[in-house]
Amino acid sequence: MCVTVNLAALAEQHAPGDRALHAEGSWHTWGEVRRRAAAVRSALVELGVRPDDRVAIVWPTSVDFVVAYLGILAAGAVAVPLNPNSPPLELARELEVVEPVAMLAGVSVGAVSPVRHLALPVAVVEAGAPVSGVPVGALIWEEFSAATGAQPTGLASGPTSAASPESATEPGGHDGGHLERFVLGATEREDSDLAVLLFTSGTAGEPKAAMLTHGNLVANLHQMLRIPEILRPDDVGFVALPLFHIFGLNVALGLSIATGAALVLDTRFDPAASLRQVRALGVTTLLGVPTMFAAWADTPLADAGDASPFAGVRRAISGAAALDPEVAVRFERRFEIEIWQGYGLTEASPAVSTSFGTGRNRPGSVGRPLPGVEVQLVDDADEPVLEGDPGEIWVRGDNVFAGYWHDEAATASVLTHDRWLRTGDIGVIGEDGDLFVVDRSKDLIIVSGFNVFPAEVENVVGAVPGVAEAAVIGRPDAVTGESVEAVIVAEPGATVTEETVRAACASNLARYKCPVTIRFVEELPRGLVGKALRRALRDQSG
Repeated sequence: MCVTVNLAALAEQHAPGDRALHAEGSWHTWGEVRRRAAAVRSALVELGVRPDDRVAIVWPTSVDFVVAYLGILAAGAVAVPLNPNSPPLELARELEVVEPVAMLAGVSVGAVSPVRHLALPVAVVEAGAPVSGVPVGALIWEEFSAATGAQPTGLASGPTSAASPESATEPGGHDGGHLERFVLGATEREDSDLAVLLFTSGTAGEPKAAMLTHGNLVANLHQMLRIPEILRPDDVGFVALPLFHIFGLNVALGLSIATGAALVLDTRFDPAASLRQVRALGVTTLLGVPTMFAAWADTPLADAGDASPFAGVRRAISGAAALDPEVAVRFERRFEIEIWQGYGLTEASPAVSTSFGTGRNRPGSVGRPLPGVEVQLVDDADEPVLEGDPGEIWVRGDNVFAGYWHDEAATASVLTHDRWLRTGDIGVIGEDGDLFVVDRSKDLIIVSGFNVFPAEVENVVGAVPGVAEAAVIGRPDAVTGESVEAVIVAEPGATVTEETVRAACASNLARYKCPVTIRFVEELPRGLVGKALRRALRDQSG
């Protein structure tokens, strides 16, 4: 039975004067965020955007991203967050896959220029900034709002004195006065209705758009919040994660929307600056990836006499990639704070398990499944493994995604008939029920929590003149967890340089997908059927 729900409506329950988001040196209240999101919703509806239409968001982590995200969802449309640092060709490919009816992008995003042929309505932030290269017909945000009759003048504008039709007044926040509530007026959605499309390498094939419904995202928030003390309304979270990544989108941002906890948004992670920011803003919760905790553990303090910039932090949670136990030890010894791990994937919205709340923080353990999430380990015959044996991790719950956009074959390869998600990860369950992720049955490379599928990089490298064939593997990296290595066989008599390969990758792939190391060999190791053996290449790489 479907339930009427819209994730954006969760933002309507918080007092308008309460702090919501901090970015670029100032706080923004829930009332302000709702007002600005309501302007986006109204403008999109007037533009002709209908429920289930796709709307792309191409912004870095910022208040504007959150406002756009909530406004799109409130309109009943499907949000498609995309990496603003993607090369133009990669962005164009993704846009062609999801066929959005509109794109909201910052003027600083040069990647909007190659999508002119898609004829998308584009709202561009920062009125008065240079707009060269922007598709013909693109609108500066103020013009976009004025053309649709929306009351507020723009995303970057200050409070308006005239309430929009969706606004109301209610007792205010900290000052006890009356502040405009600005109800979003979110369109009713059922739990099976699509809310977000996120590109992921998935468990097989090239990057695909994972379909996450309102029910998936809200269910995962409820599952996480059933862990006592994971996040409270009076908490202040810190996140330097990109919001186009599911960890940032539905763990960091999603939990704040669900609870009303304040969230500090750090667009460009700088370890030293963030140490000062965490202390100055009273941060109580750190949500990060292993590379962030490693950087904090090793960053000199601005004041050598102050060893406690995280004195107010109550919890630190790491996700998106495996945490090196040595990093956890260094961090805890320096700051006297334990790092709790979690496990998840985009297709699970994303959280599957966490060690937080178990009372046990064993190295390598990602804890127990969240309440409402089932996990089982199976062998190559899809049968449950014996106790203590490794097996592929399968996940089932209301948080498991609806499938891949317009790709029934890929969906069928990862979702069983009874809705188990085949993760492709290999795990072991300990005697106490804790889950350990020990390997991957797929060739997926994870760089700082971002998925890189080798075939995508191989296609780019293989197209370089003079390259006969190429194989891409992951290799251990102390900073990013893994890095990309390209192993290349040149055509007879051809000269292929590292510089040529790197230039081709930089033009076609996001930076984290580009090879860090390039190795030339005379031939690739192959199996009995002639397929290049990536495992053998990894062994050769050492």
